[in-house]
Amino acid sequence: MILFHDPTCAEYGSSMRPEQPARLTRSVPHLKAAHPDWEWRLPGPLDEAVLLTAHTPALIKRIAHGPDIDDDTPYFPGIERHARRAVAAALDAAHEALAGRRAFALMRPPGHHCTRNQAMGFCYLNQIAIAALNARGGGSVRVAVWDFDAHHGNGTEDILEGKPGLFFASVHQYPGYPGTGTRSTVNCRNFPVPPHAPREQHMAELARSWEAVLNFRPDLVLVSAGFDAYVHDPLTEMTLGLADFAELGRWVRQSGLPAAGALEGGYSDDLPRLLDAYLSACDQ
Repeated sequence: MILFHDPTCAEYGSSMRPEQPARLTRSVPHLKAAHPDWEWRLPGPLDEAVLLTAHTPALIKRIAHGPDIDDDTPYFPGIERHARRAVAAALDAAHEALAGRRAFALMRPPGHHCTRNQAMGFCYLNQIAIAALNARGGGSVRVAVWDFDAHHGNGTEDILEGKPGLFFASVHQYPGYPGTGTRSTVNCRNFPVPPHAPREQHMAELARSWEAVLNFRPDLVLVSAGFDAYVHDPLTEMTLGLADFAELGRWVRQSGLPAAGALEGGYSDDLPRLLDAYLSACDQ
């Protein structure tokens, strides 16, 4: 397993917010201690032009200065550089996956709520959508994005909807933030799960969504890996346990498909263990 991580991604934010530096300052030491054989790399340089495949120039300019975009998406000095590094990590992870290696972008901020022209929901640039578009390239690679974060990946859907050779599947709590994800289109499939649904019901929807990904016959799977569907997450009302995230990782591994992931949500103190369960199962 190759993990793309830059420690500077913990240099912004506050412990007063759910999306806080401790998500990674606790997770990284845990993973390094548990898996000394895993390889850690800094994200490489980012070609500015790749951002414009998914986002408007106005958005890229807007995230570089204050005031706050909204209560969940405040301006922090240098936040645009942190978001760009998260994009670079996702691009690198996708590249490694296409070369036959398991890879994961362990960065913040997350990205799947950022639409083509609007940052929101802790997300300033949409790294998974950019990685999907970049991997699709001239059209020879079919790319599926599988989003099991507890919140609908509305930004990824906005960017990928209607684009040939790209597929998006999202399993998420509804009702819940951001209030979208109840309809499906030809290449964007949504699997809403009600709050407090039994974990068996949630896992059944995840299985349906994974089947839809496999039926697309992708050459590459990119995973928006959010861990806020965990039963003890403070922001949601979902019921998955540690073993369920390991099961999701096993599905990815057993598919035999090139696959990479990027961290989205997950706000409980158990995030290090949840990441470990998922990534270990992917890597076995």
